[in-house]
Amino acid sequence: MTILEKLLAAQAAGEAVALATVVETQGSVPRHAGSKMLVYEDGRTYETVGGGELEARVVAAARDALQDSQPRLVRHSLVDPERGDPGVCGGEMAVFVEPYGPPLTLLVVGCGHVGQALADLGHWAGYRVVVWDDRPGFATPENIPHANIYLSGEMAAALAEFPVTRNTYVAVVTRNVLVDQVILPHLLRTPAPYIGVMGSRRRWVETSRLLLADGLAETDLARCHSPIGLPLQAESPAEIAISILAEITLRRRDPRAVSPPPI
Repeated sequence: MTILEKLLAAQAAGEAVALATVVETQGSVPRHAGSKMLVYEDGRTYETVGGGELEARVVAAARDALQDSQPRLVRHSLVDPERGDPGVCGGEMAVFVEPYGPPLTLLVVGCGHVGQALADLGHWAGYRVVVWDDRPGFATPENIPHANIYLSGEMAAALAEFPVTRNTYVAVVTRNVLVDQVILPHLLRTPAPYIGVMGSRRRWVETSRLLLADGLAETDLARCHSPIGLPLQAESPAEIAISILAEITLRRRDPRAVSPPPI
């Protein structure tokens, strides 16, 4: 398998990976321009850019790039280890590191009217759209034509089939509190950076009460955004979908942002 095929396979599996490419060399070096290596989040590599201390430093830079999603150019001289150089070949190398995070994904939990509108809007906005519903016939292409992945049945089994990543934004737009009570513990075990829960303040108070009684911690519930969406005074399913995606966009662009309180 070629290195680009491995990169595409990682993307298809939702696995973060960085591509390190030697872009410039001078003098005696272990690998020349065009040499490539993949670096996975756990430090695994595929192919090589030279081995040894040089490669270890490139791997460290690649893992940093996967954390902050920023590409970087890594330059090293291979002359004098006593001054900190990673080798004694005598030349110089520049390696460009490109991070490829998990695909930007919108997980819509609940395929009623709001779920349908949100899936359509997420597709339009460029997300990979995943939809789930526990009811047969709801998470289907006939009901939601613009989703990429359709999940149904037990939430635990659905998440085993589709692992949520740190680039998956979750919108829980189900039909009642009891459904949320069952599914939220599973979603809160994932690394999702955003979990929004639809409903009034009173509904969230009741959902929280049930989940705390089930053993969840206050810190777990603090990860949930409810009522979901920015306060746009939305009423129709389409307007509610806009408010939800607006809040997701705000959180994605600035994770430290504080959403305005509901009106």
